[in-house]
Amino acid sequence: MKTFLSLLLLSALIGLCMCTGADSDTKSVSVGNSPSEEGVFVKRDLASVVVRQKRAGPADLTQVQLESLREVCELNLACEHMMDTDGIIAAYTAYYGPIPF
Repeated sequence: MKTFLSLLLLSALIGLCMCTGADSDTKSVSVGNSPSEEGVFVKRDLASVVVRQKRAGPADLTQVQLESLREVCELNLACEHMMDTDGIIAAYTAYYGPIPF
């Protein structure tokens, strides 16, 4: 009984795939002419050139300095929440001004 249900399910899936495959072949949409598709995809060689810019700040501070900023920021609940969402550098700068070291 289980094998019969498995075969029935398998044949139903194959039939469904065959039906949807035939519909997708009849639809011809050119990607280049579609205005909604412009700028969505980037060619591989162009994508390899794009590099994310490095953020300033955390690389300059040691772990001990970052920990001291966290300890100061933990005393203020709003700063602590911002620290969890935006990062310690942004939170400390927003609530206490520029970093002293």
